[in-house]
Amino acid sequence: MGEQPIFTTRAHVFQIDPTTKKNWVPASKQAVTVSYFYDSTRNSYRIISVDGSKVIINSTITPNMTFTKTSQKFGQWADSRANTVFGLGFASEQQLAKFAEKFQEVKEAAKLARDKSQEKMETSSNNSQESGRETPSSTQASSINGTDDEKISHGGPETAALMSENDKLKTTVEQSNTNAKKLETELQTLRDSNARLVDALTESSANVEIWKKQLNTCKEESDTLREKIAELESQCEKANVEKERNSKLTVRVQELETELQDKEQELENLRKQAEIIPQLMAECESITEKLQAADVKNKDLEDRMEGLQADIEDSQSKQGNMKGELKKFMDVLDGKIDELHEFRQGLSKLGVDN
Repeated sequence: MGEQPIFTTRAHVFQIDPTTKKNWVPASKQAVTVSYFYDSTRNSYRIISVDGSKVIINSTITPNMTFTKTSQKFGQWADSRANTVFGLGFASEQQLAKFAEKFQEVKEAAKLARDKSQEKMETSSNNSQESGRETPSSTQASSINGTDDEKISHGGPETAALMSENDKLKTTVEQSNTNAKKLETELQTLRDSNARLVDALTESSANVEIWKKQLNTCKEESDTLREKIAELESQCEKANVEKERNSKLTVRVQELETELQDKEQELENLRKQAEIIPQLMAECESITEKLQAADVKNKDLEDRMEGLQADIEDSQSKQGNMKGELKKFMDVLDGKIDELHEFRQGLSKLGVDN
């Protein structure tokens, strides 16, 4: 079946800076597809990500790898074969958790595949050693007893068992040779893949240099644009100051025009009032005459008031005398009333005695 994808997600891809080994360098401008692949022929797992026509991740998972969550949405793992550290930035915590779980599953599967491969290699090596030990004895038996047919015809059942075991050993050796050829093929494929990765790394390094130059050029252009923007802002500020001055001058001119109109109106009113002045002077003279006549009348009234004041004072003195006499009369009247009261009491006592 070849290599098939078993899990796919999207993330921003980063690689550790090979110089500082601390800073992250973006390997993709935007989120790209990151997939787990399983090769049934080689019984291996890989993480692959392609941005356009460029391979940015080609990492074969081994049991020694570890995926580490460094933040809520970021994780990383080290690839010793590629001599780098890959980092993935996800859009959510759930995507990061799923990727980490899948990494652990694939890591366990890779470990099982390695263990099975080691068992097969040990079995094949043991079989090869046994074949190496037993083949001389069979050759010696053949040389002593003759051909295989003669051995079968003359040696009996023991010889037949040795022959069948020898055939099994030959089959095992052939299978081990076949496995060795497969391993050589896989090794050559890995070498080719490594060469392609080296080429891709070289190309990416060249692209990094080009990007650095472009970045420096962009920075210079940005600085130039900032200077131009600063100059334009200063010119705009000057223009705004001039506009404010012009607006203030316009307002001041309008105020002066309004004041001038008011002054002209006042002057016109004064001219009209100047025309009325002779009439006002005549009215003032007549009013003065009337005031003089009123003064004369006031003096007469003051004389009358003085006479009336003297009459009032006389009447007040007479009224005071009358009040004194009235008080004396009231006192006499009170005495008479007391005598009358005593007289009545005496009459009432006489009536009681009678």
